[in-house]
Amino acid sequence: MAGFELIRRFFGNAPGERRAVPRSGIPREAWVLVVDDSATIRAVLGKMLAQNGHVVLKAADGESALEIARRDGPDLIFLDIVMPGMSGFAVLRALRHDPQTRDIPIVMISGNVQATEQFYVQRFGADDFMKKPFGRGEVFARIEHLTTSGRLVVREREAQAVLIAESAQSDAEHAAIPDIAMPDPHDLAEPPIGQH
Repeated sequence: MAGFELIRRFFGNAPGERRAVPRSGIPREAWVLVVDDSATIRAVLGKMLAQNGHVVLKAADGESALEIARRDGPDLIFLDIVMPGMSGFAVLRALRHDPQTRDIPIVMISGNVQATEQFYVQRFGADDFMKKPFGRGEVFARIEHLTTSGRLVVREREAQAVLIAESAQSDAEHAAIPDIAMPDPHDLAEPPIGQH
């Protein structure tokens, strides 16, 4: 019996138990804005966050992201770099220049190698970067890092506001969402010259 316990401690909990154990250093009930033109990425990342008790707000483009960030004041933003129209870098600059949104922690995400390299070279004031594809472990490692560094602080909100923000997604739709976020094909292509 002691050998089994040692093996269980070494390899972690059984697969069905992994979500029952609270993750240390990760806050609950954060309002998280997921900005990506891919409905799949929004759904997968939203599912991961919702499973850990976060309220998920979603935007499919930069203009909507700015509107939601100003209106709802999320505690954290996951922001895709390569999007049609307003790029993630342009959204990041706008958020950092706005007194209402400048202190919100932002994690940039991309599956585009050129955008990834550009992020590391230019680093427009984002707090972190996450490369597609990503899984639960990486998402929550980013959140834990922002929490322990003091960048992510979850504000208290009224219960009515939380009910308004929650998704109207059915259980079947939620169950159909995969657990790993893969990049869209357009993320893998290089952006047109001058579009960053």
